[in-house]
Amino acid sequence: MSTRNDRHLTMDDLRGRIEAGDVDTVVLAFTDMQGRLQGKRLHGRYFLDHVVGHGTEGCNYLLAVDVDMNTVDGYAMTSWEQGYGDMEFVMDEQTIRLLPWLPATAMVQCDLEWADHRPVAASPRSILKAQLDRLADRGLVAQAGTELELVVYEDTYEEAWRKGYRDLVPANQYNVDYSILGTTRVEPLLRDIRNHMYAAGLDVEGAKGECNFGQHEVGFLFNDALTTADNHVVYKNAAKEIAAQHGKSITFMAKPNEREGSSCHIHLSLRGADGELVFWDADKDARTPLYDRFIAGVLATAADFTLFFAPNINSYKRFAEGSFAPTTLGWGLDNRTCAVRLVGRGAGARMENRIPGADANPYLALAAMIAGGLHGIDGEIELEPELTGNAYASDKPRVPSTMLAARERFHSSTVVRKALGDEVVDHYANMADIELAAYNAAVTDWELVRGFERL
Repeated sequence: MSTRNDRHLTMDDLRGRIEAGDVDTVVLAFTDMQGRLQGKRLHGRYFLDHVVGHGTEGCNYLLAVDVDMNTVDGYAMTSWEQGYGDMEFVMDEQTIRLLPWLPATAMVQCDLEWADHRPVAASPRSILKAQLDRLADRGLVAQAGTELELVVYEDTYEEAWRKGYRDLVPANQYNVDYSILGTTRVEPLLRDIRNHMYAAGLDVEGAKGECNFGQHEVGFLFNDALTTADNHVVYKNAAKEIAAQHGKSITFMAKPNEREGSSCHIHLSLRGADGELVFWDADKDARTPLYDRFIAGVLATAADFTLFFAPNINSYKRFAEGSFAPTTLGWGLDNRTCAVRLVGRGAGARMENRIPGADANPYLALAAMIAGGLHGIDGEIELEPELTGNAYASDKPRVPSTMLAARERFHSSTVVRKALGDEVVDHYANMADIELAAYNAAVTDWELVRGFERL
């Protein structure tokens, strides 16, 4: 089997490294609902003797827990009554990579299947692959890139926990957007992240400062959508691990404080099965009707799919006017106030979805964009006129402003149910219900400050 690039390993490569003693630990991992890597660390010899060719399993509760790993009610696929059985970890051998920031360690990313080899429909990777199959049926493939912002703190994760995540010290004390001096101060960490990610098979562009104190972005080249999502979750996990090795901490919260939030802008374009352009007419030097319909579909379904772009309570704090996070649903040419920004020409023509925050699950966000775009193509939806000027002041439909509003749109949408299936929709609506119930039961610092003495 071919590898994604020359820094990935084949199974034969991995076997040779284990037998030579260069690799002694193999991580088998899948991506859960919250976008986190979950799985097992296996001894290399055990991996070769008992897992290769046979597989391994994990409890199905891993796709039915809250962020604190509590078992919760409401999921059809698992419960106490059903006994919390196993899912099969099915290795995707194209994802084999070294984890160079950890000694003698490799990773293989997995799909999830039931014992009868049916895909676990609620698995984020399965959801994206289902939408990619819909594209393939039309002779199309998706190319994507994710721009993921983060905030670096001088506190370790342990210190941050003990401080209740209050009064943390950001790695920069002022806005370092594009500042070389500001990024130099964090360069030992950023350089380690860049170089380790390249060695792990990601194609690194570079790093730059952002607006919030301690906020930075490490950029990567676009790739096919599944590879991009796989790399995204590896990078997100690795950045935290590497930060911990530096005695620092990183957060990918969408809105960690009252300043600028952290985004995950997603760039997406379609190509033909043989790589031919389908979004750009070279003879006319203009967008194709298919491109326009795809954009129209993404916009028409954006509110319905917002739960996949903004999957947490905190996500909705990011949608604020004048923040570079969108509040209205319109498109514009190179207009960063719009939810959908069109950039590039020819082979570089692509749409940028500016709705997702850094806490988005990339498999789910990409699946939502593809499903929305296909809705536009199949329905031949006409693209509305370009939005010029300040989209914050426009009369366009609004991005849902709360998780509850997004959950209701998602759960009741016939378009979403047709694209994803009832099983997936009900599963992720229940995830939202669990988070909403937990949040509504919490007494926050804001309430105490406002009400303890003065009310």
